Formats: sequence, structure tokens, C-alpha cells
Amino acid sequence: MKMFALSCALLLAASPAFAAKSCDELKTEIAAKLDAKSVTGYTLEIVANDQVGERKVVGSCEGGAKKIVYTKGK
Repeated sequence: MKMFALSCALLLAASPAFAAKSCDELKTEIAAKLDAKSVTGYTLEIVANDQVGERKVVGSCEGGAKKIVYTKGK
């Protein structure tokens, strides 16, 4: 239980660092992870927070001002 609490605390502490990444850098990292898992037919798009809508958010960048959304192709 202590290990779980410690893991959660570390994750929360690291969150601001991830949000500060440039959008292009984070988008490239996410695409590399998806490609490594052999995911195909997807689109990653950088959008302003108010343009997310119902799309799945897979990343936050520019200090939380923008989101990276994932769309699965048909």
C-alpha cells in the first residue's frame, strides 16, 4: 500500500513536467509508442483545449494550453 501511495505521489509530482513539453515533441513521443505497439490507422492532432470535444485526449502540452487528441481511422 505504501508503494502504491508513493507511486501516485511521484506521478502527480511529474505531471507538470510532462505538460510543459512542446506539442511537437510530445506528439512524436506518443506516435513512437503507438507505432511500437503496432497500432495503425490513427491520427494525432494538436488542438486548443476548447476544440477537444468528444475526442480522446492522449497528451497535454504547452503548459496545459493545448491537448493532443487521438482518432482511430476507419
